[in-house]
Amino acid sequence: MHTAALTGLLGALACAGTLAQAQAPAAPPERQRELVRMVRQDCGSCHGMHLTGGLGPPLTPAALADKPVPSMAATIFHGRPGTPMPPWRSFVTEAEALWIAEQLAAGFPPWPPRTSP
Repeated sequence: MHTAALTGLLGALACAGTLAQAQAPAAPPERQRELVRMVRQDCGSCHGMHLTGGLGPPLTPAALADKPVPSMAATIFHGRPGTPMPPWRSFVTEAEALWIAEQLAAGFPPWPPRTSP
């Protein structure tokens, strides 16, 4: 295994261990809207605008069913060295990465948000 990949894996595992013991605190509604927009637009540029896959794998609940949420959060926060997946730690906190992972596992909210008629 390449050193960079091993280092990234160890970092992701350390983060996953920390995140595994907590559930993401609810971000304020405005920040949640910002995070949804970021995922839909920025992550969607690789994972598809509907998160059904593109250059990156799909991020649908079915595709992520066997992935532990803390591991997904670690991937969001630390990225995946040696792959196109960048770290998002400059843009989100660990708690926000965990919130995003929880939302992905449950079925990510639409953007723009749907409103009731």
